[in-house]
Amino acid sequence: MKNTNYCLSLFIALLISNISGATAQTSDRFTLPTPWAEKALLQEVPLPEYPRPQMVRSEWMNLNGLWDYIGGKDLTSPQNVDTPLNFPVNFEKIRVPFPPESELSGIARNGDTNLWYRRNFTVPKAWKEKRVLLHFGAVDRIATIFINGKKAGQHIGGYDAFNFDITDYLKSGENTLIVGSYDPNDGKAACGKNGPKGDYTYTSGIWQTVWLEPVEKEHIAQIKLIPNLEKSQLEIIAFSGQSKLKVTAIVKNGQTEISKKEGTTNEEFYLPIENPHLWNPEDPFLYDLTLELKDNKGNVLDKIDSYFGMRSVSIGKVNGINRTLLNGKFEFQIGLLDQGYWPDGIFTAPTDEALLYDIELAKKTGFNVIRKHIKVEPQRWYYHCDRLGLLVWQDMPNLWHPDDTDSIAVRTQFRAELKTMIDQHISSPSIIMWVPFNENWGAFEATDITAWVKQYDPSRLVNGISGYNYAPGYRPAYGDPGNGDFVDLHHYGKIEDKALPRPDENRAASLGEFGGKGLFVRDHLWPVPNNAYEMMINKETLTDTYVLMMNEIEQRMKYRGLSAAIYTQTSDVEHEINGLVTYDRKVEKMNFEKVKYINEEIIKSSKEIKD
Repeated sequence: MKNTNYCLSLFIALLISNISGATAQTSDRFTLPTPWAEKALLQEVPLPEYPRPQMVRSEWMNLNGLWDYIGGKDLTSPQNVDTPLNFPVNFEKIRVPFPPESELSGIARNGDTNLWYRRNFTVPKAWKEKRVLLHFGAVDRIATIFINGKKAGQHIGGYDAFNFDITDYLKSGENTLIVGSYDPNDGKAACGKNGPKGDYTYTSGIWQTVWLEPVEKEHIAQIKLIPNLEKSQLEIIAFSGQSKLKVTAIVKNGQTEISKKEGTTNEEFYLPIENPHLWNPEDPFLYDLTLELKDNKGNVLDKIDSYFGMRSVSIGKVNGINRTLLNGKFEFQIGLLDQGYWPDGIFTAPTDEALLYDIELAKKTGFNVIRKHIKVEPQRWYYHCDRLGLLVWQDMPNLWHPDDTDSIAVRTQFRAELKTMIDQHISSPSIIMWVPFNENWGAFEATDITAWVKQYDPSRLVNGISGYNYAPGYRPAYGDPGNGDFVDLHHYGKIEDKALPRPDENRAASLGEFGGKGLFVRDHLWPVPNNAYEMMINKETLTDTYVLMMNEIEQRMKYRGLSAAIYTQTSDVEHEINGLVTYDRKVEKMNFEKVKYINEEIIKSSKEIKD
C-alpha cells in the first residue's frame, strides 16, 4: 500500500504542476518584466475593460483568464476538422489573451503551430431570450470554434475581430468552449514582424480579448461614421442582417441633445452637425452618439452608444506646394514609429494602463502622430488615440511571400484582410492615413491597391509604400507606386537633401522613418545582441542629437516642402535599442522636456506657413 500511495501522490503532484504553471507565476522570474506585469498576473480576468468602445452595449461577459491548453506541431491541426481535439489528462493552463510564446501566458514556448484552448462558461439566466454572440478581438491565424463539441465556425486572419452566433449550440448550465488555432508562420499571410522574416519573437493563437454578448435577433452588427466638414454633417451606416429597419441617430454634446436623424439599415444617411466643434490633436473633441434600431412599429430592438470626431484630412497646395492639411490647414506631422511589442506579453499589452502608456508617452513628448507599424491593435488602442488626440498612420501588416504557386489565393486573402482592417476601424477619427505596404516587404500590385484604398475610403490619405526606396533583398523591389498621397522615403543617416523626399505635382512629401539612434541601458536589455543604426554614448548626447535632427527637419519643412517625419521609435524592441524608453518601459532615454520643446516649436512653426 505504501508504494501505491506514493505513486498516486506523485501522479497527483505531476498533474497539479502541469495544470497550474500559469497560476504559480511571479514577475520577478520574467526575463524583462514591465511595471504592469505583476498586476496582469494577479488579475483573475486580465484586460477586463470593455473591448469595443465605439460600439457599446451594457451587457457582456469577459472570458479572459485561465484556460486549459495543449499545443504542438504534431497535434491535430484545427484548420480542417469538424470535431475538437480530445484534451488529455496532462494539459497546461494558459492565461488568455496572452499568446503562448509570452511569459504572461504561463506557457512561454515557441512553435506550437497547432494550438488548442478550452474553458467552461455559464450563460446568465437574464440572457435566456437573447441571441448570444461569441467575440474574439483577434486570433492568429486560422481559428476554429467549437461549442459543446459542435463546430460553430471558422475564421481566417490574425488581426481582425470576429464573432459567431452560438445560441443554437448552447445548453442550460455549463457550456464548453474549445478554440483550435493554426499558425504555420509561413509568411503567406498578413503578419508583419510577427512572421518568419520578422526579427522579433513571433506569436500565435488568441492574443486579444474573448467575450460574450447578448443581442436581439435583429441588431446592429457594425457601423460606419464618416465626418464631412464641407457639408457640416456625419455620414452614418448601421449594418444589420435585415434591411429596411429604422435607425435613429441622436447626438449629444455632454447632456445636451444637438441633433437627431432617422435612417434605414445598410444605407447611408446624414446627420447634420451645425457649427461643428473640430477634432484635432490640441482639442480632441468627441461627440456622443446613440444609435437605436427600431421595427416598423417604433419598438427599440437594439441600442448602442458610440462617439465620433469632426475633422478632415487632405492634400492641398500651400504656397504652390502640396502639403498635408488637417481641417483645411497645414500642420507638420511629427510622429513615432510604434510597433506595439512588450517583453512580457510580446504582442499583447499586459494591461490597459500599459496600452495607454505608449500613447501618453507620444503625447507628453510633443508628437502629434503615431505610425502604427505593420500591426493592428485592439480597438481600445484607437479609442485612447481618439480621446487623447493623436493622429494615426495605420499600416497594413505585410505578408512576405506573395509570389509562389499559390499567389492568387495568398494575394486575394491579403486584399480581403486589408478591406476588413479598413471596415473595422473606419469610424476612428484619429486614423488619418492607410499604409498598404512598408518598404516593399511583400509588396505586389501596389499601384492598383493604393488606388483601390483611396477609392474605397476617400476621406483619408493613402501612403502606398512607406519607404519605397528600401528593398527587402529577398525579392525584387516594387518601387514607387507613383500614386496615392505621398512621396515617402526612409532614411537613417545624416539629414541631407539628397536623401529626403520632395513633393511632386500630385503628392506631398513624407519621411516615413528616420532616426534610429540607440542607447545601451544596462539591466534593461533583452538578452540578445543589441543594436541600432547609430549608437549614442549617453542620454544627453542622444537628446541633443535628436534636437539637431529636428532642426534639420524643420529646414526641410520650410524650404524643401517636407510635410511629415516619423522617428524610430517609441520603445526599444528586443534587439533594437533605439526607443525613447527601454523595452520594459522603465527608463526614459532622452530628456523629454527638450524633446517636447523642439517638437512643439516645429509644429508651431508649420502653422505659420500659409499662402
